Amino acid sequence: MRQNKIKFTYLPLAFFSLLFSLCVLASLVACTANGEPVEGEYISPIDDGKTKPVPNSDSSTKPSSSTNSDVDSSSSTDSVIDSTFFSMFEWVRVPNASIPRGINYFKVNSFKMTTTEVTQKIYKLIMRDLPKQFKEGEDRAVSNVSWFQAALFCNAISRYSGLDTAYVYKSISGDFNLVDLTIDYSANAIRLPTENEWEIAARGGTNTTYYWDADIATKYAYYGQTTGPDTVAKRLPNDFGLYDMAGNVAEWVNDWYDEYPKTVSDSIYVGPGKGTYRVVRGGGWSDKVTVLAPKEREKLAPADAKTTLGFRLVYSTGF
Repeated sequence: MRQNKIKFTYLPLAFFSLLFSLCVLASLVACTANGEPVEGEYISPIDDGKTKPVPNSDSSTKPSSSTNSDVDSSSSTDSVIDSTFFSMFEWVRVPNASIPRGINYFKVNSFKMTTTEVTQKIYKLIMRDLPKQFKEGEDRAVSNVSWFQAALFCNAISRYSGLDTAYVYKSISGDFNLVDLTIDYSANAIRLPTENEWEIAARGGTNTTYYWDADIATKYAYYGQTTGPDTVAKRLPNDFGLYDMAGNVAEWVNDWYDEYPKTVSDSIYVGPGKGTYRVVRGGGWSDKVTVLAPKEREKLAPADAKTTLGFRLVYSTGF
């Protein structure tokens, strides 16, 4: 009789313990199903194998953005658009196009591009650090970022958004140098634009010297200044809805710098296979207006950084 009494006494305790465990499990499943990170989950913000906490996902981490009718979220491949990190930016779709290079034309598939340059606030949130800025401000364009740092940022925000990563490398050495780097253009990932993608986006469907044609340049571009980068999207966008494609900060693109090919190719051109310098486009806050034309090119070593140089992002499902 005494043994039966002991079993009867502990039965309710075991039952409620099991019930509590099931409730906790159900809560975790619900969080995962809603796409929200579980508190305490760890992800590397710079894709280097180190673990860091996921940044807070409340609305205070997202910059305000205006409604843009050109934003296209209808494609089934764009389901990641609702991701906490992906939705930090406003994106527009740049249509299929071709671009003349001498006697040749090069095809560019449709892709999405952020309407603004990456800001100091978002860069610091993702990378947990901010390079020394000429002038600080959360909504100012981030600058003084090397090409390697920009590539690491793209990998980090791709991972946060549940995507693949475009930049594949063996290790990181020195000042963020990516050893044995290759770029996987077939990846469903966020990355820097190719030079051809960038120019087609900057022109906004125009073929004039500047995308504002004969209008007043200062309505569209921030240039000829001495006070550092400005807040993004303060001036008028081009016809695709992209801000600061000229001025504010010049922008890194993926391509190695070299002469354009003189032979026709059916494949999409992504620049030379190797080189010494990466291409820079768009002109920065201290440049003359002539540097702001979409066709103008600059070059810089990928490990170097300047207070006049930043970047923006593209999203592509691969080609």
